[in-house]
Amino acid sequence: MRAPGARAPRRRQDGLVAETFVRTVHTADLTPAQRAQIRVLLDGAFAGHPDGGFTDADWDHTLGGLHTVVLEGDEPIGHASVVQRRLLHGDRALRTGYVEAVAVRSDRRGQGHGAAVMAVSERIIRDAYDLGALGSATDATGFYASRGWHRWPGRTSALTPTGVVRTPDEDGAIYVYPVTPLDFTAELICDWRDGDVW
Repeated sequence: MRAPGARAPRRRQDGLVAETFVRTVHTADLTPAQRAQIRVLLDGAFAGHPDGGFTDADWDHTLGGLHTVVLEGDEPIGHASVVQRRLLHGDRALRTGYVEAVAVRSDRRGQGHGAAVMAVSERIIRDAYDLGALGSATDATGFYASRGWHRWPGRTSALTPTGVVRTPDEDGAIYVYPVTPLDFTAELICDWRDGDVW
């Protein structure tokens, strides 16, 4: 997965300097081996997490958009993807850059890799979408808030095959990155998908 991009040297335990690269690539341009490496990273990062592990449905939600990957050599150590969804807000269907699978390998946390993948994701959202959104794990809410993401204070629902259905368990866990003006007192409705709808 080596490619030109932002790079920052990091001294390894053996004293050698390993360069890290930040690369953005569409799912279609990842090889099967690269996809497998990212899946291993995500499985490991979410293993034992109090909000649950990383499922096949979570993986499916990660695909089909732009992946931002921090590489140490050819090995992914950080990841986030932005996929397109439609969120209903008032009388508008907003083209939304939905952020999925934000993770950093456990032994590389606290070194700015999460901020690096989010900075690229946020630029993609600002330049290509009406809105950014994500479902935050409980222990990550402070991280997103510090980056200018706003907790959605209103009701959340999903547009299901049988109509609009409330998602009260998600109330307070959805964060948005506004590009266009929003009414924060209105309901936010996500499009349908298998697995966790948010």
